[in-house]
Amino acid sequence: MNKFFKSVMMVSLIVAISLVLVGDSVLADFHDIVYHEDHYEEAAVSENGMVATARKLASDAALEVLKDGGNAVDAAAVAQFSLNVVEPYMTGIGGGFFMVIYLEEEDEVLTICAREEAPYNYHEEVFLDEDGDIIPFTDGEEGRIAGGKSVGVPGTLAGIAKALEDHGTITLAEALEPAIQLAEEGFPLREDDARFIEANEEKLGHFEATREIYFDENGNPLQEGDMLINEDLADTFRLIAEEGPEVFYEGEIAEDIVEAVQEAEVNPGLMELDDLKNYRAVEREPVKGTFREYDIYTMGPPNSGGISMIKMLNILEGYDLAAMGWGTLDMVHYFNEAQKVTFPDRNRYMADADWVDMPIEGLLSKKYAEVRRDEIKPHRALSTPVEPGNPWYIEGLPGTPWVMDEEAIPQFASGTQVQEGSTTHFSVVDEDRNAVAVTSTIEQVFGSGLVVPGRGFLLNNELTDFNPVPRHEDGLPVANRPEGGREFRSTAVDAYDTLGGKRPRSSMTPTIVMKDGAPFLTAGSPGGSRIFGVVLNVVTNILEFDMDPQKAINVTRIINRNGPLEIESGLYEENPEMISALESRGHQVNDIGTAGGAQAIMIDPETGELLGGADPRRHGYVSSY
Repeated sequence: MNKFFKSVMMVSLIVAISLVLVGDSVLADFHDIVYHEDHYEEAAVSENGMVATARKLASDAALEVLKDGGNAVDAAAVAQFSLNVVEPYMTGIGGGFFMVIYLEEEDEVLTICAREEAPYNYHEEVFLDEDGDIIPFTDGEEGRIAGGKSVGVPGTLAGIAKALEDHGTITLAEALEPAIQLAEEGFPLREDDARFIEANEEKLGHFEATREIYFDENGNPLQEGDMLINEDLADTFRLIAEEGPEVFYEGEIAEDIVEAVQEAEVNPGLMELDDLKNYRAVEREPVKGTFREYDIYTMGPPNSGGISMIKMLNILEGYDLAAMGWGTLDMVHYFNEAQKVTFPDRNRYMADADWVDMPIEGLLSKKYAEVRRDEIKPHRALSTPVEPGNPWYIEGLPGTPWVMDEEAIPQFASGTQVQEGSTTHFSVVDEDRNAVAVTSTIEQVFGSGLVVPGRGFLLNNELTDFNPVPRHEDGLPVANRPEGGREFRSTAVDAYDTLGGKRPRSSMTPTIVMKDGAPFLTAGSPGGSRIFGVVLNVVTNILEFDMDPQKAINVTRIINRNGPLEIESGLYEENPEMISALESRGHQVNDIGTAGGAQAIMIDPETGELLGGADPRRHGYVSSY
């Protein structure tokens, strides 16, 4: 591999906003964002291969694989392992991912689920104290974020190994080489790296093995410019390269993981060796939707993001957003309300479909979208929280009253947990136009905070994605409640006859869009429970408003999670007329700073050129040739 470049310098955003009154709407050009680095001003353009990740070091490493003749799956594997080194607080082999792949030769879209699983000994009251109260969602000793109890069985390594074995052209050992080199040589911390370490000082400080990596010899958090060298991680990757993933799931690394979880200084956990040995990354059928002339492929359960985004697109398809114009009052209103009526269905019905019955057909139905669309008022915001609908019943004609039939909801009641986390996304397209979208995570920033001693990688706190309240007030079980034991992986294409632990609900939304039977777009984002809203913003900006990927990523984002209308800083601070107009319609408008960190690659259907976009909010980078 070529020598790695230095990391991308910190960029800042200047939002310039102008207001033009047009009839009864306010046109806000709050998408006119200027960055202090040319990389974010225009889409990257290439004829051959392209990689978009959150870090230049990872994008460059993955691109070398494409230039050497590897395919998109190979490059995605290199990107994943490299990001484990340079973005360890967001992703790594101690976590999990969802991958969507388009294979050009087979003309097929498939997905790989490497989501973490709950240990066999988990139980539904794991996040309740002795009095039945919810353990706080904090990183202190009395919280549920930090330590071993929140750690799910990691899936990332199994998922990458499966992707390479089934669809790659390089070996697992070859995919690990750049990450080994990078971990041994180290890299200088950026400002945001140091800021994340300092912000999570309490959580990281609980664990000696974590302090050894992220604190200096005086016990202080590492600072910007300090070299992060992780020899333990390099040795771990080298051992995996020599012995394969079995050493991680059945051998000495597995033993170290279990010991770290069970003997964690904070919140010791329940994981056993059999939980790791039993883990499988599985292929699942993608969920598919349509939006105008486009086919949308994304992840199904235990992911909630894909179904939710398709449902939102189904609702928005009933409006002529392009005619309204991007940023008009009506456009913002309808875009917000479509998300608002989607989120309660996500909370109520979506979970691991191997464990609970889900009305997937209804949730994806155009007819159900019509009914939910009919609830939206043209000039008045719906009061929140909006109640979930009834996707179990889809025979009703559009426009007829949609009466909740509680008997048609057989298993569970609403879960209301909304939590934030952090993650990473990367997209790859190769010369043959194979395409990959991967959203990968260890959940919160720095996950559980727990580094496996001597191994150099952080463990996830993914099990906090379960709803801590297992039952509703009427006693009905919540779909996304914690559970132990094992069930058949019945929704897996290739492992339906195996037993697995319950996988917590996710919002990750890696997406591939097809047009006229050919790949058109690969996109995704981090952002916790805002993820599918962020991806909806990016996808709609491209499909409906003809933006290139970089502009689609740069523009101000509009999010709703069945509550306030959430808008990024800039519009909120500098567009008081727009805020007043929205508030006059009944919207409560909140400034959310920034949301997400999207990466996207588009294939121009006329020229065949690749156009790439990387998110300046996360200092992402597109590498291409």
